[in-house]
Amino acid sequence: MSSTTTVDPLQFPIGKFVVPETYTPNAIKGWINDIRELPAKMRAAVAGLTDAQLETHYRPGGWTIRQVVHHVADSHINSLVRFKWALTEDSPTIKAYNQVEWAKLPDYKLPLEPSLIMLEGIHQRLIALFESFTDADWDRHFIHPETGAAITLKRNLALYAWHSKHHLAHITNTIAKF
Repeated sequence: MSSTTTVDPLQFPIGKFVVPETYTPNAIKGWINDIRELPAKMRAAVAGLTDAQLETHYRPGGWTIRQVVHHVADSHINSLVRFKWALTEDSPTIKAYNQVEWAKLPDYKLPLEPSLIMLEGIHQRLIALFESFTDADWDRHFIHPETGAAITLKRNLALYAWHSKHHLAHITNTIAKF
């Protein structure tokens, strides 16, 4: 793949995740803030949407707005568990999950409120952890089973800050077209 390959803005509205070259205290604070702000931004973005609007796909072949909200809750609860494993075990291998198949399960047809409440709680717990981290904690890692890569907690923080903005942009960009 050449370096001039374009990214589909419907699939990656804020671009693909780029692993940071450095992890400054200011960058870490910014990513923590992104995590802190997501639940309120997500709730505000979907407030007042009709069931028909929630069933709108953010791109052809992509998920509906409803599925995106449920996916973010599921993904971020998995992330919370991964952070905790890495804090309490030495180099744990995490469990991957099939997010495409999860999005087909019946709970993805529920109203959004259960997932919005989950996000609020998950993010409160993440922030409590992050605010207690030492530099050594940020350097702890887990092993991703699909790649064998050791993922540091600071890299995972950057990824989930991106993930938060990525899926929020799917929703807000879709709503802007209504």
